[in-house]
Amino acid sequence: MPVGHGCYITRMSVRPARDVSGRVQEGEERLEQSLRPASFDEYVGQKKLVDNFRVYSQAARKRGEALDHVLLSGPPGLGKTSLAHILSTELGVALHVTSGPALVKKGDLAGLLTALAPRDILFIDEIHRLSPAVEEALYPAMEDYRFDVVLGAGLGAQTMEMKLERFTLVGATTRTGLLASPLRDRFPIQERLDYYAPADLMEIAIRAARKLALPVDPAGVEELARRARGTPRIAIRLLLRARDFAQVEGNGRIDPAIVQRTLTRLEVDASGLDAMDRRILTVVVDVFGGGPVGIEAIAAAVGEERDTIEDVYEPFLVREGYLARTPRGRVALPPAYAHLGRDRPRGGQDPLF
Repeated sequence: MPVGHGCYITRMSVRPARDVSGRVQEGEERLEQSLRPASFDEYVGQKKLVDNFRVYSQAARKRGEALDHVLLSGPPGLGKTSLAHILSTELGVALHVTSGPALVKKGDLAGLLTALAPRDILFIDEIHRLSPAVEEALYPAMEDYRFDVVLGAGLGAQTMEMKLERFTLVGATTRTGLLASPLRDRFPIQERLDYYAPADLMEIAIRAARKLALPVDPAGVEELARRARGTPRIAIRLLLRARDFAQVEGNGRIDPAIVQRTLTRLEVDASGLDAMDRRILTVVVDVFGGGPVGIEAIAAAVGEERDTIEDVYEPFLVREGYLARTPRGRVALPPAYAHLGRDRPRGGQDPLF
């Protein structure tokens, strides 16, 4: 049922064109919820983090207390929302979900906080995008479990204190550096999710195929997982596109031939790079001589938003060693030249130094 501004509640007694973004796309929410792991036992990967959360949640439940506030960071699509759902299941409480951009005014936050039952979880995705006014109002709620409401204006203004139930705030962010230090410091539990190994992605894809009653060949799923950029959401998205090709141009089974056809049609190469990845590398290498070049210049040259490049494409290119961030700008590394079939310029100072 709707609650507050841009929020919904799930009671955990009821389980809840190629785009390399790990963010949820329009129309994916319901399907993703059906494929989401329902417990720590079903959660694949992030073993150390999951083991820690098993202890945190069991200890909080034994004490009958709310779990300490949790900050989850990492690129989109790695399972931050799934972890919030699992925590609510393990703790036996309701999960209230919203996002930073949806909380425009203090009143939006007040509606959410006053609806929380004891020990409930409030999950705020993209918490780094909270407005300053909402963020300020969140501080006393996190520390003292109170919400201050200002009545009137000017010299006659009065502050009314509203008591809140003890709750757990789970914040998710793809850009920890944009969080204000006072907000970040109010999270006793801070965990970062890393990219997944191909073997974990293969297991995730096979489990998803099983839930969808989709016949697959392990070799085909292995290749699909290898090109999924270390991101479960992308692995599942590729699986679904392969399903389309298998049903229309194959025999309904996802085999290596169908996977290869799917990836070719989606312009995903053997290294998992798509057309925009290659365009970014080409611009840095050919237009800007390998760099260093500013992110704004890259964004203008490829016709993409700066935030999209920084959040979606660049983390993978940096992680795989194609690009480096330096104080003077982005620099193409030897693998970028090799991938594009270019000779790296000789002579001169290395742009990394």
